[in-house]
Amino acid sequence: MCRIASAPHHRARQSAFTQRAVAKSAIPITDPNAPRPPSTNGLNPYASSSGLTNGASGHHQHNSSISSLSSIDPNSKPNHPSGMVAPVADNAEGPPAASAKQADTNPWTTLDMGGMQLKSISARLYTFTYLTTLYMNHNRLTTLPPAIGALKQLVHLDLTANQIHTLPPEIGQLTSLKELLLFDNNLTSLPDEMGTLHQLEFLGIDGNPLPAEVRQTLQKDGSAAVIAMLRDTASVPSPPAERPWRDLMLPGDAVDGESFTVINYNILCERYAPQSLYGYTPSWALRWDYRRQLVLDEITGLNAELVCLQEVDVQTFEDFLIPKLGDLGYDGFLWPKGRARTMAKDDARRVDGCAIFFRRDIFQLIEKQLLDFQAIAVQRPDFKKTDDMFTRMLTKDHIGVVALLENRKTGSRLVLANCHLHWDPELRDVKLVQTTLLMDEVDKIAERFSKLPPRINIIPEAGMALGPSYTDGSKIPTIICGDFNSIPGSGVYDFLADGSVPPDHPDFMTYDYGALTSKGAKHRVKLRSAYADIPQLNMTNYTPSFEGVIDYIWYSTDTLAVRSVLGEVDPGYLAKSVGFPNAHFPSDHLCLAAEFRLRAAPAASAPLKVKPAFFPNGRNHTNRAREQD
Repeated sequence: MCRIASAPHHRARQSAFTQRAVAKSAIPITDPNAPRPPSTNGLNPYASSSGLTNGASGHHQHNSSISSLSSIDPNSKPNHPSGMVAPVADNAEGPPAASAKQADTNPWTTLDMGGMQLKSISARLYTFTYLTTLYMNHNRLTTLPPAIGALKQLVHLDLTANQIHTLPPEIGQLTSLKELLLFDNNLTSLPDEMGTLHQLEFLGIDGNPLPAEVRQTLQKDGSAAVIAMLRDTASVPSPPAERPWRDLMLPGDAVDGESFTVINYNILCERYAPQSLYGYTPSWALRWDYRRQLVLDEITGLNAELVCLQEVDVQTFEDFLIPKLGDLGYDGFLWPKGRARTMAKDDARRVDGCAIFFRRDIFQLIEKQLLDFQAIAVQRPDFKKTDDMFTRMLTKDHIGVVALLENRKTGSRLVLANCHLHWDPELRDVKLVQTTLLMDEVDKIAERFSKLPPRINIIPEAGMALGPSYTDGSKIPTIICGDFNSIPGSGVYDFLADGSVPPDHPDFMTYDYGALTSKGAKHRVKLRSAYADIPQLNMTNYTPSFEGVIDYIWYSTDTLAVRSVLGEVDPGYLAKSVGFPNAHFPSDHLCLAAEFRLRAAPAASAPLKVKPAFFPNGRNHTNRAREQD
């Protein structure tokens, strides 16, 4: 059918004909007592089986240009039109980047340039980044320009019956493709980069002088097998340049004093990384024994004093991280999510949670505490037990952990929190409630910490104080790390950065959380993101369907100052990568790192005489060169 669709604009004409064929000139008289058919939002009755239903949300979508597709076979594959039917004008299962606002601005998403005997196409075509279906069949094209990679929302691409002899590597950027028709060209090979086309359902290559291995794999095992072969046999790309350290010290800032570095990293635990979800990642690069070593190398290469990790399962913590990091001078603890308490021991070892590590020669752990958001919400008397609380908040198993630390040499204290909030953007109210609980508990813990006597294990000189004193918890340096699953401008971000959130914040939506949605919430720690002044870092989570900042290192500005942060990934490398994890990045999240300087704190009586801060392995925070910056 693709081969005979050689007339100019064949599919556009078929679409117009289909529309006219189903048009009604009069309203039919129907039996008012007859059972009503299921709603199809203007689509044909086979919409649910022909792929016009959004599988992610369960809502039907439609485009006003095509009100019915009566020729669609109800037994056809979901969202998979062939050459014998009109083009699907709406990408029901397309990438989330196609927002409603964009759809209003660009109501058409299909372009038919077939059968025109074109030898070249204007570069302007590749600025139509909203296209989901593109027909360039039966022309005289000999090459496909690299600019094709800009059309990242393409779901269907037909290049049948041209004279194309090579495909550019940039075709691997089209990770939304479900149908790629290359019939009757002059292709002698397929680029390795096509291995990232993990959603491809149909690959048409008949009529090309391709190697027998490719043709036989397609005939025997199908399109997915060809893509997997290209993905797993591709050569490893060159590694990116090292991420630069961005210096944030202001003129006049003190260069001496107590300093330390904090790492925040969601390491993507093994059970959350199946090949079905990360189909663009080579299978060997997705194996946990490969990825966990990269995670360890990244942590140890940064040589930080404090490490906060999310998505660490019990087995990895006990069998890998504790032995490896323990040999490097770290102590640490992990709390898995609450469901581990109800599981058999072997199953519980696969449950993930939040872990904190610290250098034992610099810090001593005074206290550790679990923040189980479900349990906290139930136990708080000021939290009204509404239906929304039970149906939305209490069904989500997410936690935070807190470490109360004291410097072994100076007696200075630190409150270090680590959390992992819910992921679903449709439950942004839950994330905001979890954040308010987090800050309330951190404040209570810090207040109690300020009342504890110092435990510094040195003998002070006569008449000297043991170390700094803290009149209340807000005076203790505080750092809050985590995967917050919330972008800047969200309710979670606003609450942490501004110190309050009004009861009518849009992220509460219309749900009832008692006093929280009638009075709002506040916290008294002046927090700021360590990366707030680094516009170069525009993402911490990088996948084909999402790219944005959702991980943070928050710090108390009254007690801490940022010296530097680990910067962005090489943009040239990112331009050739469709998403993480890959051969060089073991998680879909970036590792964040920030170096802090402790602001002067009031002493208990007189200033404590201490030696210059000692850092293991000869590390010098003050004079560390950053020529690459």
